[in-house]
Amino acid sequence: MNNFEEVLNQYEPMISASIRTLNIYRDQESFRQLGRVALWQAWTRFDREKGHFTPFAYRSIRGAMLDELKRVTAIDLNTIQMDNEVFEELLTVADPVEIKWSEALDEAFEQLTAAERELIQWIFVEGLSLSECAKRVAISLPGIKKRRQKMIAKLREVMVK
Repeated sequence: MNNFEEVLNQYEPMISASIRTLNIYRDQESFRQLGRVALWQAWTRFDREKGHFTPFAYRSIRGAMLDELKRVTAIDLNTIQMDNEVFEELLTVADPVEIKWSEALDEAFEQLTAAERELIQWIFVEGLSLSECAKRVAISLPGIKKRRQKMIAKLREVMVK
């Protein structure tokens, strides 16, 4: 195994199998590339005296993919998708301090409880992550996500009328 291209051709099925085993369905090509990089790193670090290359390559590839999945999951948990016109309007800023309010948005915010308004303040004005908001109100991350969902649904309902 002196040539990495030979090693890559031999272990490419292992990379594909790891992707399937880990149920990676998004960004498969980037995970395939990540597996190739991990294989190359394993190939350059491997010490023949310590055992066989195949288990070492497998652990390296799988470990790199698991690390990336953890990183992506952490980002997803702390990120809010802005697919909602209500919040896009909310975040239209005239100057750094003053936010433009429309009459419909003002009416919608009157329907929110103080806790819901506070959550909007934390997420969209102060830029806190969902996990930071959950810690502030001493509830779980899924609990804060549920509150955010209900709040968005309530705003949509009022804004559509």
